[in-house]
Amino acid sequence: VQLQASGGGSVQAGGSLRLSCAASGISFRGYVIGWFRQALGKERWLVAAIAWSDTSTYYEVDAKGRFTISRDNGRNTVYLQMNSLKPEDTGVYYCAAVAGTIATIRNPLAFMDYWGKGTLVTVSS
Repeated sequence: VQLQASGGGSVQAGGSLRLSCAASGISFRGYVIGWFRQALGKERWLVAAIAWSDTSTYYEVDAKGRFTISRDNGRNTVYLQMNSLKPEDTGVYYCAAVAGTIATIRNPLAFMDYWGKGTLVTVSS
C-alpha cells in the first residue's frame, strides 16, 4: 500500500500549485483523505479533506476560498488545487487516509491508516 504525493514546488505569493495523492494497493472507497501541512518547527495541521464516498469536504479557515480538494475515481487520486498562495502556506504537505468520515480525520487523536511521503511547497513573498 502506497500513497504517492507530488506537485510541490516553489512559487511566488499569489501563485498556484496542484498537489496530487495517488493510491496504489488500496482503493480509497470508504476512506477520507486529507492533506496536512507541516511548517518548520510546527506540528502537522489538517488543511483540507474529502470523504471518498460522498465527496463531503473540509477546509481549514484560511484555506477556504483559495484551496479546492477533489478526487478522480478512475485514477484513485485526490488533488489539492491551491490558488492565491501566501508565504504562510509554506511547508511540507502530506496526504493521509483513514477509514471513516470527515469527523474522523478532524479528530486530533485519530491515527491515520496510511501516510504518503511529503511534498515541499515554498511560497516566497
